[in-house]
Amino acid sequence: MAVKPGWEGRYYEDFEVGDIYRCRLGRTLTEADNTWFTLLTNNTNQIHFNTEYAKRTEYKRPLINSALTLAIVAGMGVADVSENGFALGWDEIKLPNPLFAGDTLYSESEVVDKRESKSRPQWGLVKVRTRGVQQDGKVVIDYVRTVMVWKRAYAPSQDLFPKIHESK
Repeated sequence: MAVKPGWEGRYYEDFEVGDIYRCRLGRTLTEADNTWFTLLTNNTNQIHFNTEYAKRTEYKRPLINSALTLAIVAGMGVADVSENGFALGWDEIKLPNPLFAGDTLYSESEVVDKRESKSRPQWGLVKVRTRGVQQDGKVVIDYVRTVMVWKRAYAPSQDLFPKIHESK
């Protein structure tokens, strides 16, 4: 029987400037997601967890914590952008529209630049612009980040599956 390889993420050689990767999954955010994340990160801004407070604002309901929005949208792009690397920096994070419990997030990343590392020949640097979009098409987060990505020949993720020893 032949082993069919699954998706293993992109390596430096797989990126081309202008490519756009859309996450195949949407993610609906809940009040529980927002409350837990806000508590875990010690964010005391009541706009994220106090409905009565939020009613007094222009939004009339709690906002999803923007750091949670960033974390989910970044996570949605891992399979396409950084599964074989790590982020070096985040730039130009913008939050043009609010996000609320019950909204569904989608993510797309466009490759805006790539170059080989000058100091580490086994790596390349890839810059992407990522946008998080809610179900009605409104952009709720827009940022640029740079990722250090393995070149395929040097990646440590090759052949990680253990050899199976049959029992007798």
